[in-house]
Amino acid sequence: MWTYASEWLQVAVRWTHIVTAIAWIGSSFYFIALDLGLRRPRGAPMTGVGGEAWQVHGGGFYHVQKYMVAPAHMPEDLTWFKWESYSTWASGFALLFLVYYLGADLYLIDPARADLAPWAATLIGIAGLALGWVVYDAICKSSLKRNDSALLGVLFVYVVATSFVFAQVFSGRGAMLHTGAMIATIMTANVAMLIIPNQRIVVADLKAGRSPDPSLGAAAKQRSLHNNYLTLPVVFLMMSNHFPLVFATRWNWVIAGIVLVIGALVRHFFNTMHKTGAKLWWCWGAAGALFAVIIALSGAPGWTEVPAETPEDAAAMEFPADPELALATSPHFAEAEGIVQSRCSMCHARKPLWPGLAHPPKNVVLESGRDIVLAASLIENQAVRSHAMPPGNLTGIEPAERLALARWLRSGDGVWRP
Repeated sequence: MWTYASEWLQVAVRWTHIVTAIAWIGSSFYFIALDLGLRRPRGAPMTGVGGEAWQVHGGGFYHVQKYMVAPAHMPEDLTWFKWESYSTWASGFALLFLVYYLGADLYLIDPARADLAPWAATLIGIAGLALGWVVYDAICKSSLKRNDSALLGVLFVYVVATSFVFAQVFSGRGAMLHTGAMIATIMTANVAMLIIPNQRIVVADLKAGRSPDPSLGAAAKQRSLHNNYLTLPVVFLMMSNHFPLVFATRWNWVIAGIVLVIGALVRHFFNTMHKTGAKLWWCWGAAGALFAVIIALSGAPGWTEVPAETPEDAAAMEFPADPELALATSPHFAEAEGIVQSRCSMCHARKPLWPGLAHPPKNVVLESGRDIVLAASLIENQAVRSHAMPPGNLTGIEPAERLALARWLRSGDGVWRP
């Protein structure tokens, strides 16, 4: 019953997380675009108004004005944008707890890196999220705050270094996810610990008839811009756990750093376009080149060590029109089938033997020879080109066994050949 309830609970929480994230990202992108697109007021200038914008949407026209510090008096109706952020983080942490902390032995712990107890891995993960914010906030409040370029450079090094530490402690999947979760925690803490409190101080000053401090708005704007540039990398890191070629490589922490740069380039293109109208197409070219570097870094650890073709391999290549038949009749198939059935089938069975699994992960069944042949491309990505499976290498698959799988996959007439 718990397995059944847990599955549906994860569905509900994941859905909530996605919906609230869409709301937060949407409002964040909108306000940054609005702020950058403001123009000097036309006609008689209004006191305190630093810019305005005319927009059209849904059949109507909107006239938006921005006060550089605050209006002369407190508006009667004031909309706060904060719950989107809080809800996204809360639902994200709930999902992290349900999947990675309750299922730490499958998704978070890799004994080859650090043979941790589930409770220890959980505490390290939570501490990492909290420490991420504390260090980030201290850096932003240091003398570097007056030099945006230097500040962003130091923050970049800090995030990449933290990702490296996670990669030494957790599984590849857990490391990438916690890097994203740490950045997301920083983003929400920016809202909860600085942006909203500063706005509350300004509101209190207005109510009391005092002139608000302009530095409060400047600090909030700086953190809001950080959030804007961090959004795209966080989305990538959160979805990376579904793609073993991203997380199950020794260079996953480098990939995380490159993704930070790619996200910044894409946002720089749009932010510059909103501000000046200029389209910096080189940003897309640089982003594409860096993405190619990520693909190269994902590597192919199993294939790189596969010996030269044997006469048996050459004989298997006689079935170019039917790679499935080539795999099924390969002289290496019996060995590969034995490896898969001994290392993978306890989970990937129609009735899994692993405690807590009501059905095979991703509905991938690896019981019969035909099951294994049909899942050849999945086996390649999960267990040969990457070491994502078994999770944390729970069943102790040996490097020689991964090479044996690679030899068998090569029998498919080049279909799975790099």
